[in-house]
Amino acid sequence: MFVDIVKIKVKAGDGGDGAVAFHREKYVAAGGPDGGDGGRGGNVIFVADTNLSTLVDFKYKRKFAAERGQNGQGKKCKGRDGKDIVIKVPLGTLIKEATTGQVMADMSDKQPVVLAKGGNGGWGNTHFATATRQVPRFAKPGLPGEEFELVLELKLLADVGLVGFPNVGKSTLISAVSDAKPKIANYHFTTLSPVLGVVKVPGGGSFVMADIPGLIEGASEGVGLGHQFLRHVDRCRLIVHIVDVSGLEGRDPIEDFQAINRELSNFSALLADRPQLVCGNKSELADEAAVERFRQFVEGQGYRYFTISAATRQGLEELVYAIAQELEKLPPISRYEADFVKPERPETDFTRFTIHRADDAAYVVETDWADQVLASVNMDDYESLQYFQRILRQSGVIDRLEEMGIQEGDTVRVGDFEFEFVF
Repeated sequence: MFVDIVKIKVKAGDGGDGAVAFHREKYVAAGGPDGGDGGRGGNVIFVADTNLSTLVDFKYKRKFAAERGQNGQGKKCKGRDGKDIVIKVPLGTLIKEATTGQVMADMSDKQPVVLAKGGNGGWGNTHFATATRQVPRFAKPGLPGEEFELVLELKLLADVGLVGFPNVGKSTLISAVSDAKPKIANYHFTTLSPVLGVVKVPGGGSFVMADIPGLIEGASEGVGLGHQFLRHVDRCRLIVHIVDVSGLEGRDPIEDFQAINRELSNFSALLADRPQLVCGNKSELADEAAVERFRQFVEGQGYRYFTISAATRQGLEELVYAIAQELEKLPPISRYEADFVKPERPETDFTRFTIHRADDAAYVVETDWADQVLASVNMDDYESLQYFQRILRQSGVIDRLEEMGIQEGDTVRVGDFEFEFVF
């Protein structure tokens, strides 16, 4: 199964929590805090693998998560960092952020790319000891790792793309000039996935040729199989347009030529301007007058024309030389520049909250910062509890409760924490 576009979710590891611990050793009085920091969460890393040619593996596994950092421990022991997760994709895979469609990475070489960074570990209570606070009974939680929904889109890395209607001889041509062994048969849509082959030029040099499965009219709008593969022509530096000039299937070569160029243009304006060589294939079966008529039309449109027969290898050496000469004039295979800007973590707005009465008459405070604050508070520690009370006062929660007529002893819920209100 050839799969060239999938959607997946990736999640970097959360940072480990800092530890609350105290030094305990015989003959050492008041050893002080010695809670270690949490470990960093693992990263999500993408690597291009030349042994892969399809994204089919991602059809069966769509969620990838790196390891969480280990929590800190006593004796100032830092938690172990979470293991990175390495995701292998075929060379030429484009990685986009699913919501915006912005490019995050172009895997056109073997350089690893960190797509999602793990969260930093939280500080242990060692960091919070001061001259006046010598026994801190609280630590910081680890930060969450980055997570994204991604679209992986495979765009083949080939110098030359063969395009044309089904059954015009593209597979025969690539098998004749390279070591590629595509399935060849005398019916439409024999080729169901792009085929890459390395073509060696006599006298030195080589280039990569891609057999793009047959397009038909309307392909750019989703008709037939060809629309699935138009994206693979996108990177090709040169297009070689194969046309059946034999007329054995009752089609007009000129109409076929114009139809395919319309589909390329409709799919991408850049493709319409891509350099193109035109080959009249199956010439051994064609009428000379028909071949000459097609040649004059193509050259009148400003294209270089070659009469070939992939089956008998007629004209193939001349074609390979011409392709090599054209490629020398052209820039290297295009790469997509990453344009995705990771959103900055918004600063916590403690003034954002709502309060309502529950069915049991409790006052329920709903806010997006509750979990963050409660994770760093030790309710058994007086100083830590004072910090929580200051947050409630400074944010305006206490004032709002008093405006709503709260009485001493009434129940207040903030996140998962519940307490009785005291003036």
